[in-house]
Amino acid sequence: MKGHLLLQDAIRSLFRRAATHRYPAERTATPERLRGKLTYNPEGCTGCCLCTKECPANAIEIITVDKANKQFVMRYHADRCIYCGQCVKNCRFGCLEMPNETWELASLTKTPFTVNYGEDADVERVLAGLVTPEPESTP
Repeated sequence: MKGHLLLQDAIRSLFRRAATHRYPAERTATPERLRGKLTYNPEGCTGCCLCTKECPANAIEIITVDKANKQFVMRYHADRCIYCGQCVKNCRFGCLEMPNETWELASLTKTPFTVNYGEDADVERVLAGLVTPEPESTP
């Protein structure tokens, strides 16, 4: 009896349209509330580090280049991020976003998952080793 039902299901499936999409050739709209890869706007950042303190995955580092001139570099580890959006919610200055357009993050290597955001000159100084991240002090 069970074999008969399985055969019926198989024959019925032959004449149905496929339920899957041929991704990436056929794309569907991304959901509006989808959280994509974190982006950072350094212009409004004050270096308060609320984003780093509230990140449960330790995916964000704020590297101070020059505190007096409000120059910071944010190092984002997308491979650690759990995309909870807590950093975006806690940023009082609106420097962080998780747009729904940047969600395709697959890669064969781990290198693209560490991103340094900030002014180009500041990022170059950090990458050259001229500025090193300071360990976060606990009160």
